[in-house]
Amino acid sequence: MATRKTSSRKTSSKSGAAKKAASRKSSAKRTGAKKTTARKSASKSASKSTARSKVKKAMHERKEGTLKSGRSGKKVTSRKQAIAIGLSEARKRGAKIPKKRGS
Repeated sequence: MATRKTSSRKTSSKSGAAKKAASRKSSAKRTGAKKTTARKSASKSASKSTARSKVKKAMHERKEGTLKSGRSGKKVTSRKQAIAIGLSEARKRGAKIPKKRGS
């Protein structure tokens, strides 16, 4: 003969409405975490493309001879200087680029 097990319920101090609200909060936290990871990857690729486009534009202007330095307005002929100008412009736009090296 089969015997049935009776399940014993634990009594808690929370009411039914409080339990539902708590479960909603925890599920909202979980979904929020997924959204932030998606934003991170999108912003990371966007900053890379911003930096690339700025450096590409600066290099193109240098080859044409139209790239000029900041205050003095002299023509830039150095490849390294053109890259530095492109990265500087990308930083101003908010791209995540490592800080300048010393010296």
